[in-house]
Amino acid sequence: MASIIQKGTRNILTKQPTDIVFLSALRTPVTRAKKGGFKDAQDHELLAHVLRATLAANPNLDPSKIQDIHIGTVLSELGGSKAGRMAALHVGVPETASFQTVNRACSSGLSAITGVAHAIATGMIDVGVGGGMESMTKNYGSRAIPTQLWGALKESEVKDARECIMSMGLTAENVAERYGVARAEQDAFAAKSHLKAAKAQKEGLFDKEIVSVTTRWHPNPEQPELEEGITVSKDDGIRPNSSPESLAKMKPAFKETGTATAGNSSQVSDGAAAALMMRRSTAAELGLTSSIIGKWAGTQVVGCKPDEMGIGPALAIPKLLEYTGVQKEEIGIWEINEAFASQAVYCVRELGIDEDKVNPKGGAIALGHPLGATGARQLATLLPELERQGQELGVVSMCIGTGMGMASLIVRE
Repeated sequence: MASIIQKGTRNILTKQPTDIVFLSALRTPVTRAKKGGFKDAQDHELLAHVLRATLAANPNLDPSKIQDIHIGTVLSELGGSKAGRMAALHVGVPETASFQTVNRACSSGLSAITGVAHAIATGMIDVGVGGGMESMTKNYGSRAIPTQLWGALKESEVKDARECIMSMGLTAENVAERYGVARAEQDAFAAKSHLKAAKAQKEGLFDKEIVSVTTRWHPNPEQPELEEGITVSKDDGIRPNSSPESLAKMKPAFKETGTATAGNSSQVSDGAAAALMMRRSTAAELGLTSSIIGKWAGTQVVGCKPDEMGIGPALAIPKLLEYTGVQKEEIGIWEINEAFASQAVYCVRELGIDEDKVNPKGGAIALGHPLGATGARQLATLLPELERQGQELGVVSMCIGTGMGMASLIVRE
């Protein structure tokens, strides 16, 4: 890919016909699994809403121009591919557009976007959609840690192989212990995430990126025959009254003597997001240049030890900066997924970046982490914030279960 990636900030900021650009980046609200507004919705239902909204947001685009759709999902029934394809066709994407699901755990949404970018960059397609969907309400549990596995892996002599199925919470504890991230630091970081998100929500700053969803709601689990309609327009996991003091009262969630709690970890969530992408020259040919809101400028992914998977962004981001020839100081906003406060605090510290530039509207601790959708959700949040702040460059990054990190460079138009 080196030959088709522009190197250096000056080149990256220069508009080129070969740029891979975004015309829209939208998301559903993110809601609490089992309790929130989407507890009775399906992942592909959420995808249908965000794909329909993508078509509506681009009325001058003939849907037949969309050639491929990549959707990240981790825990879906049948891999999500059948229902996802059905959802795309249901909302008006022509049968000529192909469809696939992508599973790289927590980076699945960003991997899907990157896959579409690569397909455009290499000339396979001209127009595509990248995004993600997840219903952790419906599918989280035994699907997250397999109950049936080849015995040779569970008993492997290779420690890293065995630890790929370690509880993510225990990996967070490992990061805290090995890299000296205190409980007080984690609680302070988590409280700040909630307060930033609460302020942004109150000021309506998420409204531009969010698609309202009308779906089903069963008010009483013991009476499933009772069904109501509900319209969800806001993230429902934000706790505006969070404080370091209130979070300090919560008990460890994964280890009796640990520091990771339900309050300083990402929320188990439901949601979907999608971005319309094309080559800049294609946008010009279709008369859509004025609709461009940003561009993808490169992605890097790297592996690390499974039992400390949370350090992934601290490894992937330097690799991305080297790959693109951009300096750390030139990045205006960092969207780093808050899988756990321990790993987020460590990564920010290790990277030596200004915490005020990290997740300025809150992160997954406040907004939630619908696994397959998170990377696309981060993009939908990043692009409007780059515009508000007048910044040109942003980075989306996350750690990945089984021990990886991923990072993408995004440019505001």
